[in-house]
Amino acid sequence: MLYDLVKTLFYIIFKIFFKFKIKGAELLPDKGPFIIACNHLSHLDPPVVAAAYSYQLNFLAKAELFRNKLFGFIISNLNVFSLDRHTADIKSIRIALEILKHKPLVIFPQGTRGGSFDKVSSGIGFLYKKSKVPIFAAKIEGTNKILPKGAKLPHLGKIEISFTKVDNIEEGDNRKEIASKVMDIIRKL
Repeated sequence: MLYDLVKTLFYIIFKIFFKFKIKGAELLPDKGPFIIACNHLSHLDPPVVAAAYSYQLNFLAKAELFRNKLFGFIISNLNVFSLDRHTADIKSIRIALEILKHKPLVIFPQGTRGGSFDKVSSGIGFLYKKSKVPIFAAKIEGTNKILPKGAKLPHLGKIEISFTKVDNIEEGDNRKEIASKVMDIIRKL
């Protein structure tokens, strides 16, 4: 209930103030497990991905977001799960794989806002190899201008998100190769 309310509110705000444009969302399944791998430019990116999809999504987010107890409580009620990026967080990986048995999961392979497309972790490759669910690439544009790092208030601008299915992964690809292929598709969207 809370998820749907917040998602709808963000969708309306994005449409009215930021000329929100969505491309390729019809490629995403209506149900079942899959991974959305998205670039990461701004704190606005998770709400953008959520607002672009008709159903509920689950998100992996850096553990630091849960340090503030109130904010952590709110986002955990919005299908956001903690991931410690600096360790082999087995508990979070198990949660992610459990989610991927039945539901979609959004991850940001860059690991941080504005991170390099070339230095991504192999986490997306690991999750794919363990779950064997489809991967969809998403590219967000404009959020870095609307709410750049360090900004307290948003600026006017346009937000666009594009989706496509990742279909270039081969059986023998290792985790790093999978991550690299996914990021190449995101870059080209």
